[in-house]
Amino acid sequence: MQRVLTTVTLLGLLVATAAAFVITEHLKLTKLPLAGAKVSKVLSPACHCATGKATVQIRLRHRDRVTVTIVNSRGVKVATIASNEVVQPKLARVFTWYGRTAGGGIAPDGVYNPWVALANARHTYRLPNKIVLDTKAPKVISASAEKPIFFARPGRSIVIRYSFSEPAHAVVYVGGRRVVVGRATRQQDRVKWTGALPAGAYTISVGARDVAGNETPAAERKRFRVVIHDIGVAPQRLVVRAGKQFTVAVRTATAQRYTWRLVGRHGSHGVKLLHLRAPTTPGVYHLVVAAQGDTATVTVRVRAK
Repeated sequence: MQRVLTTVTLLGLLVATAAAFVITEHLKLTKLPLAGAKVSKVLSPACHCATGKATVQIRLRHRDRVTVTIVNSRGVKVATIASNEVVQPKLARVFTWYGRTAGGGIAPDGVYNPWVALANARHTYRLPNKIVLDTKAPKVISASAEKPIFFARPGRSIVIRYSFSEPAHAVVYVGGRRVVVGRATRQQDRVKWTGALPAGAYTISVGARDVAGNETPAAERKRFRVVIHDIGVAPQRLVVRAGKQFTVAVRTATAQRYTWRLVGRHGSHGVKLLHLRAPTTPGVYHLVVAAQGDTATVTVRVRAK
């Protein structure tokens, strides 16, 4: 009798184990009603740009009535962006949140999550996807050109170093016109701008744009000046005895020739080394060379023989 009871007990355990296994495998194979979800990562209601809204995209396996709410980091409901709306199966449905509360005001900066409630399935999916609401523009700590004076030859780039209050894209303006938006989102880096500008002095301003789309206001950008030359000389000052010959190196960006003038004398050359003779009377003179409307000056101090 004992042996029979033992056998029956073992059979019962085997049957129960097999049944549990079948149920577990069935549950594994059972697909959830919510087939998938895509949620925006950042949102700035103040930027008036592509990230001025956040989207919650879902797909269902079966037709259902959907309610989508936005909750804060404490799980408190902030807004309802869909209420008992019918969603057809297998079709992507997008719901939009503009960063506002149920009362109509802009929600505080912070982290939010979407909850998706399915009426027929009687289940609420508390999606782990985070929506970061950020309305604060990054600040520019510093910005300057590596070389504030250079020649405007083809392919010349202005290299700008910057430091921001947070990782952001560098945005560069020349005379109020935006010319560069940096690809990298870094707190400190440098960005290059290769642009064709004639000789002259220019005001460069640098702002920052974060991943949420907030950009430094124009009044808070960092500004500096760069000077572009078509012609340059070296040295810019020299001392020579009266009547003696001296040499000045002349460099042009694009011009093939340049003109020069010194105390009533003048000429035109295309050579890189300009050889001239100093005036015979001691004093301070100015040698002026010009090309493409740009000029460079050498101060020549003439001493007695």
